[in-house]
Amino acid sequence: MSQAKFPKMLDYEKLKQQFGEDETAPLPPTSTISNEVNNEHAFIANQDCTPAPQGLTGTRLRSYAFAVLTRKEYSKADLIEKLMTLAQSREEVLTLVDELSENNYQSDQRVAEMTVRSQVRKGKGPNRIKLALRAKHLDKSLVREDIAEIDWYEQAYQLKVKKYGFEVSKDPKIKAKQIRFLQYRGFEMDVIMKAISRKENEDG
Repeated sequence: MSQAKFPKMLDYEKLKQQFGEDETAPLPPTSTISNEVNNEHAFIANQDCTPAPQGLTGTRLRSYAFAVLTRKEYSKADLIEKLMTLAQSREEVLTLVDELSENNYQSDQRVAEMTVRSQVRKGKGPNRIKLALRAKHLDKSLVREDIAEIDWYEQAYQLKVKKYGFEVSKDPKIKAKQIRFLQYRGFEMDVIMKAISRKENEDG
């Protein structure tokens, strides 16, 4: 691949300043960019953040793709959809996204792993995580090992304790309420039943 088409590395710090990116947004692991791409990003940034014109092609389409990826990670399918809103040619978008993926500027693996971590932090179980992956058009096989390594029983138990306390209720209505709560969060029934039956100081 020619250097003119794709720089080896991107300077994401400069791009963040140009595009006013949120400091907490995840970024691809690259650090420098060619003058050509810097100039193209400056052109877009200087438009007071107004939408880019329809029918982007060539260098401007590539620059817009890089700008999009500095703001957040996209799955391959979602990036194609995003670029198609402004691109002139679907074939050019498909080729561009394939090249971005090959050069690790875009990574379904990265997006899938980030999705799992984000969902776990939010207290979501495996079923909700699978839905989140599907919504991003990601194959769950990318993070099968990650999901298998998580102690879902402990996750469910900690959520139950946070919401309902340590007491193991014998009231059918309260138990049903706890079951519904954990089901909504995406946990399997066998995990839920163990979690709501676990007594304080009882080992998992």
